[in-house]
Amino acid sequence: MHNKTLVIDGLNIQFAHQTVVNDLSLTLSPGKCVALVGESGSGKSVTARSIVGLAGQGAQIQARQFSYAGQNLLDNTEKDWRLIRGQEIGFVLQDALVSLDPLRPVGKEILESLTAHGWGTFATRKEKVISLLEQVGIPYPELRANQRADQLSGGLRQRALIASALALNPSLVIADEPTTALDATVQSRILELLKQIKNNGNSLLLISHDLAVVSQLADEVLVLHHGKVLEQGPIEQILHQPQHPYTRSLLDALPASRPRGQRLSSHAQTQPRVRKEQNIQIIPLLEAKQIAKRYRGPDQQWRQIVEDINIQLYEGRTLGIVGESGSGKSTVARILLGLIEPEEGAVSFAGKAWNGAANHRIPERERRLRRRDISVIYQDPLSSFDPRWNVEQILEDALQVGGVKSTELKHEVAALLKKVRLSFDVTRRHPLQLSGGQRQRVAIARAIASHPRVIICDEPVSALDVSVQAQVLDLLDDLQEELGLTYLFISHDLGVIRHISDDVVVMSQGQIVEQGETEQIFNDPQHAYTKQLLGAVPDLSLTLDENPKPISNLNFSFA
Repeated sequence: MHNKTLVIDGLNIQFAHQTVVNDLSLTLSPGKCVALVGESGSGKSVTARSIVGLAGQGAQIQARQFSYAGQNLLDNTEKDWRLIRGQEIGFVLQDALVSLDPLRPVGKEILESLTAHGWGTFATRKEKVISLLEQVGIPYPELRANQRADQLSGGLRQRALIASALALNPSLVIADEPTTALDATVQSRILELLKQIKNNGNSLLLISHDLAVVSQLADEVLVLHHGKVLEQGPIEQILHQPQHPYTRSLLDALPASRPRGQRLSSHAQTQPRVRKEQNIQIIPLLEAKQIAKRYRGPDQQWRQIVEDINIQLYEGRTLGIVGESGSGKSTVARILLGLIEPEEGAVSFAGKAWNGAANHRIPERERRLRRRDISVIYQDPLSSFDPRWNVEQILEDALQVGGVKSTELKHEVAALLKKVRLSFDVTRRHPLQLSGGQRQRVAIARAIASHPRVIICDEPVSALDVSVQAQVLDLLDDLQEELGLTYLFISHDLGVIRHISDDVVVMSQGQIVEQGETEQIFNDPQHAYTKQLLGAVPDLSLTLDENPKPISNLNFSFA
């Protein structure tokens, strides 16, 4: 459809004499997808941004050839870039909530792009906005066009961002981590949408750290590490015959790549971990019976968030909870933590009342004394740390809550850091000065500071690169064995859930639709929703379909 090709030969990008991309070359033709794969800091996002003139202030870009549709991009002025962005090259960023204007409805944002480029009349632009939202699979497009980003689910926000990027029918679409932290079914829909864009004749440059996602779309893959291309080739070769050890380590770090019980991180031994024999328990350590919770919405209408929730968590085991956004997973976690109280039902801990409806509640003073027995690890530790405190202060505060004397704090901080495999040097650093993996290790150290019996892990690895995720999962496994911990593990990533959980609960629309032992749920699911959820997971073992079937309800006609 589009006779336009992106050619990059020998691309180098520097900031203040520090090289962040070194000698990168690729050719991207219409109807094809090239993927840049690597961890944070590998240079993949700055490469993508350089193609639309957004590499950043101070970026020094050099290349033997850096052209799109025969035009030398190195010679572009800011006026040239403004004409190219949106009209020739569309850019889909990772976090739609950040990328979309929080103060304007999404329809107005798309309308502005059309207006800025002089497309059509006001009436035809409004029609185009509704048509775009409909074409990317957003239900009730007239309603959604008048809603802000924060009023949409994660999947709908990402689709709205894609609609904005496609508004002017660009020949090349750049998608930077478009499915990170999305639920399996939502991720599947976004991947289908991107596949249809490619099948429509558009070029697609995909940026990702997840080879399972890349396997669904890419024709060619470049594996980057610290700005260098370590391996480059067809997708089948990269997945099935990787040549470089780093590529193999990325594949091995995926939870689905190893049998359950084996370590994931590349530096760890791969033999299965021998777990201690667990005594058959009659009384659960943490139990929820017939829990129900309602919330009043902005329209003052009451909505049932969770209903008839029955969960049993046994000592020394890991219970995984999976489900889409809005299924009630986090609400259940907050009730189990004692942070909110349900309208119906009761929660018991170690056989004693812990939380519940009015006739099951215990005084907060009594609950506070036992609160140290249940700890939590959040998805984003950066938002749960005080940014003014350094690591030492964060851990000392947690230790003091746990009853540690002030004279023993420094010794106990060192012991905690050793448990989570961090050096004592990090104590003087603030959260913003740590990598994502280091921050999550500090969050784990804080969680175990009070010697809890149960830790509730709410999406603790969803924001991490795949190799860092592997190291954190291995650490959680080791701590469970060493300290006898019990985990409630919430995640949208079914590969992670299968790797770490002994038992699984599947939630949909506030209810438990299925629960059982992990292998039974994954190998013989009974409920239609569970089957749908498992069917949406990207499968590395599948080869790319050369002639994929068109996706129903998507009619791309951007003329």
